[in-house]
Amino acid sequence: MIVETMEIIISKVNSDNFNISSLDKFNRFQRVEECWRKVNGKYELLPVRYTEDWDIEELRALAKRILSETADGGIAYTARLNGEVIGFALLDKTPFGTESRYIDLSEFYVSAEYRRLGAGGLLFKAACRGAVALGGQKLYISAHSAKESIYAYQTYGCVPAKEINGRLAEKEPCDVPLEFDLDGL
Repeated sequence: MIVETMEIIISKVNSDNFNISSLDKFNRFQRVEECWRKVNGKYELLPVRYTEDWDIEELRALAKRILSETADGGIAYTARLNGEVIGFALLDKTPFGTESRYIDLSEFYVSAEYRRLGAGGLLFKAACRGAVALGGQKLYISAHSAKESIYAYQTYGCVPAKEINGRLAEKEPCDVPLEFDLDGL
């Protein structure tokens, strides 16, 4: 009997381990069937059907943004399997909120074929530690409203955000604002 084990390695992004083509094989694909939408002030799961996917230009633009933001003090992490990036997380460096307690998890994705294998949980834990290093007490997530995305964040312990980042809410009005308490990390 042959047993294969996967070793997912989480690394903090720097110019030695990440470049403009690091996301070239990343698979953003997601077929969305249901999304959470706010109706009369309350979230409801509604039929909303579309497909998310990125082409090489979008992947390279995102890689460029990750490089730029990490060079400017933001923190990013990758999840790698056999050297290939299968997930990534990006934290904005600037705390916000009434008491500057929130750090924004501005990007958080796992490649389609590697979802539900543990990479997301490992990345989320790394992002939480990074948010604490940036001075955060809470991680803020402007979460994609797809049923599966919200479920994943809930399994990590995220709850509805007590404070809403107006800039992010305006930019992505269908996103669901969530937070994760970093106390105790």
